[in-house]
Amino acid sequence: MLEDLRLGKKVVGIKQLRRAVQQGSVRQVFLALDADPMLTDPIRRMCEETGVSVADVPTMAELGKACGISVKASAAGLLH
Repeated sequence: MLEDLRLGKKVVGIKQLRRAVQQGSVRQVFLALDADPMLTDPIRRMCEETGVSVADVPTMAELGKACGISVKASAAGLLH
């Protein structure tokens, strides 16, 4: 699952992900469980409303690494 994120076309970060979900261009969202819920909960609700699947990742560090970036990430999404 995270391997898809590493290899596929993606968007990383809350603002970019929110925009992509609103535009309907995301097929799966990844949220870090140790991220601030004030940031991730609105994305989770948006995904529930639009039918986008959400996968939880244990840590922001793990999600950042899976995205191929050298910093932590709270949210990311695979694009269509």
